[in-house]
Amino acid sequence: MSSTMDLGAFSVSLTVKDIEASKAFYEKLGFTSFHGECGQGWLILKNGDHIIGLFQGMFEKNILTFNPGWDQSAQNLSEFTDVRDLRDELKRRGLTILKDEITNEEGPGSIVLEDPDGNPILIDQHR
Repeated sequence: MSSTMDLGAFSVSLTVKDIEASKAFYEKLGFTSFHGECGQGWLILKNGDHIIGLFQGMFEKNILTFNPGWDQSAQNLSEFTDVRDLRDELKRRGLTILKDEITNEEGPGSIVLEDPDGNPILIDQHR
């Protein structure tokens, strides 16, 4: 279990009831809009290296999200651990992958697992 796994950028994806109200709340905490549109039901907010995604009507639960290949500013990293390697290593470590959305040998793909308390963890590679 000593091998290092670089999970990439980290954010919390929050399921919200009213995206405009949530946006206003997090802006008062010092977050600014970074990506997305409220009208589409999603918005990414940033405060320094801290990232929060607001999602209305898309998920049932809040999700811990990791993006292999990106830094905290969604910029491509020159080196990163591919989502396929992460999936294989997590399986070797005895974890259960609940959803595997990897269809090609390279490029974008995602997996979902849950921690012991049922909190979803999304590893979502966009490149």
